[in-house]
Amino acid sequence: MELRLYGAIIKRRLWLIVSLLVILALSYALWPPRSLTAYTAQMRFVVGIRPEPGAGDYYTYDRYYTWLTAEYLVDDLAEVVKSQAFAQDVAQRSGLAVAAGAIQGATSAGKLHRILSVSITWGNAQEMERIAQAVTAALVEGGQLYFAQLGTERAAVALIDPPAIGAVGPSLRQRLDLPLRLLLALAAGVALAFLLDYLDDTIRHRADLETLGLPILAEIPSQRGWLARLWRRRSLP
Repeated sequence: MELRLYGAIIKRRLWLIVSLLVILALSYALWPPRSLTAYTAQMRFVVGIRPEPGAGDYYTYDRYYTWLTAEYLVDDLAEVVKSQAFAQDVAQRSGLAVAAGAIQGATSAGKLHRILSVSITWGNAQEMERIAQAVTAALVEGGQLYFAQLGTERAAVALIDPPAIGAVGPSLRQRLDLPLRLLLALAAGVALAFLLDYLDDTIRHRADLETLGLPILAEIPSQRGWLARLWRRRSLP
């Protein structure tokens, strides 16, 4: 019974719910939210260790420890790329008037064996290209500074995949913006419909009279729709 009553309330105030949805859809169409275009650059480097010259006739494990050291070095270098000092170096090499913190927040690094992957997300394609070139120069040309801090001076970095710059598609938040707004408008419309019905003191059901303590002598059922009107006309003499 309560579900039927709730349905009647929503049906009676359906115009209000639909009006809120239409207003929201029109406002979204006339003043759509500004979508910010972002660009990303992906590049990969290989990190190696120059083998020490042989000093005697002995077995060197076929450079096993050299490769193993390079893998450990990539782990440390991935953290160096995300540091404030590396971001400041990139900002100086790029020649752009951008804060090092912005570059640091836009840079991420990954690693796989001896391969270092660097990803940068930026809002300007031209600036992105200069920042990507600065990252490459900082690792390939100026990497010895960071390698010295990591305890080795025989490491070398080579670029194997040059920066590939591409536009980033809309984020999940941007794709769900309109559905979430419509859902909120629907919830607000339903809540407002129940609020108006609560404040409305019109007598519509026998339950309203019973609540007031008034006696009910008779009840005339409502006949709505063309089918009910047709049946009533056929019933008349």
